[in-house]
Amino acid sequence: MARAVTQTEGLGWGCVAPSALFRRNMSAAGAVHRGRPAASPKGAVASPAHAPPHPDPPYNPQTMGPRVAFEIFGFPVYWYGIILTSGMLAATWVAARELERREHDPNIAWNAMITVLGLGIVGARLYHVFSSPGDGTNSGWAYYSQNPLQILNLRNGGLGIFGGLLGGALGVLITAVRAKFPFWRLADCITPGVALGQAIGRWGNFANQELYGGPTGSSWWGITISAEHRIRTRAFDFTDLTKFPPDTRFHPTFFYESMWNLAGFALLMFIARRYAPRLRDGDVAGLYFIWYGIGRAWTELLFRPDAWTVGASGLPTAVLVSVIAVLFGTGVIVFHHIPARRVGSR
Repeated sequence: MARAVTQTEGLGWGCVAPSALFRRNMSAAGAVHRGRPAASPKGAVASPAHAPPHPDPPYNPQTMGPRVAFEIFGFPVYWYGIILTSGMLAATWVAARELERREHDPNIAWNAMITVLGLGIVGARLYHVFSSPGDGTNSGWAYYSQNPLQILNLRNGGLGIFGGLLGGALGVLITAVRAKFPFWRLADCITPGVALGQAIGRWGNFANQELYGGPTGSSWWGITISAEHRIRTRAFDFTDLTKFPPDTRFHPTFFYESMWNLAGFALLMFIARRYAPRLRDGDVAGLYFIWYGIGRAWTELLFRPDAWTVGASGLPTAVLVSVIAVLFGTGVIVFHHIPARRVGSR
């Protein structure tokens, strides 16, 4: 039986929980909807929408596999959780340094971490719950509408980055109100770190063999995917090993997005310093939404055969949300540069 592909695979073992904030995935409106049941092998009958996801087999220390980094008292600690936790900590550290650079209390960032993380997980989870992934797994709303209690089961669940960003933004707002700190200034300090955290966290998809695209057609570029982690899309059945043999190389979609986010982090940090006298509160955050929206759109259009789409249009939902993100970021910058609203240099 195919093993479930689980974004939150290590969530039950301590260090994984903080990592969830940066899942598109971090799943995801074309989100990274891992943590859903794996596609059925060719010839098998797909499970109905009301059937439970395939459970993970009992953990066996003798066959712990490449996903497990090490054990603590017999409990597995997964690479996915370690990588995403590292991304979260890196993001918070960058936010603290940005606050300090602007002569504010860096502890605001550390104090915000739990609130932002918690609400980010809630938003990311709800995004996944109401999604309809196109990978033939009957996950998303088709399953949770019949099994509402499973919404709370993060162990078998997925997370969506756009929902995580919305929930995290609410956490930033709550933190700003509590600290009596300008919201958009705090957002400017946090968003570069978010881009870095996403760049790091995407490598958790590599450990889980998920978030990959179609075959590259190359003998050297791309990644191979084990048969149990293959997906079945509307157009292709990658579980068919006669058409897509074990040595088939697939586009590393997670890698493309990781590099885009890393470049975005560098760009935002450069702009925040080089043009500091000309920036207004909200400019850096607005640029983040523009940059991320553009990057997410092209990766979804070109390298996501299993994307959640808008009805029968074939348009990935994440592309639509990405366009909204770009327009939102543009609106934030324009709004704060209206002469009557300028707040001066920082």
